[in-house]
Amino acid sequence: MTAPTTSTPTAGAPAGHEHGYVHYAHREDYLKRLRRIEGQARGLQRMVEEEKYCIDILTQVSAMTKALQSVALGLLDEHLSHCVVEAARAGGPEADAKVKEAAEAIARLVRS
Repeated sequence: MTAPTTSTPTAGAPAGHEHGYVHYAHREDYLKRLRRIEGQARGLQRMVEEEKYCIDILTQVSAMTKALQSVALGLLDEHLSHCVVEAARAGGPEADAKVKEAAEAIARLVRS
C-alpha cells in the first residue's frame, strides 16, 4: 500500500520524499515499536504452542494491546497536529473531511 502524497515536501525528509501518513522524523520510531510488537506476537504464539499458563498468556496479550494502543495514539496525535491542522488552515470541504475522518478514527479506537 502506498501512502498518498501532497506537493509539499516534509521538513527534514530526504530529497524527493513527500509527506505521507507518517511524519518522516517519527517513521523509524514507529517501525521500531511495531517490530517489538511483532516479536511479542511471536512470543504469544510460542506460549500458546507450549501450552503456558492462561493468565501468563493473557498478561502478555494485555501488554501487546497497550503497545498497539500507544502506537495508535501517537499516530492519531501526529494526524491531528499535522494533517487536520493543515486542512483546517486551508478550510473548505477538505477541512470538514479531515475532521470527520479524525473523529471516526477516534471512535474506532474508543470502541476497540
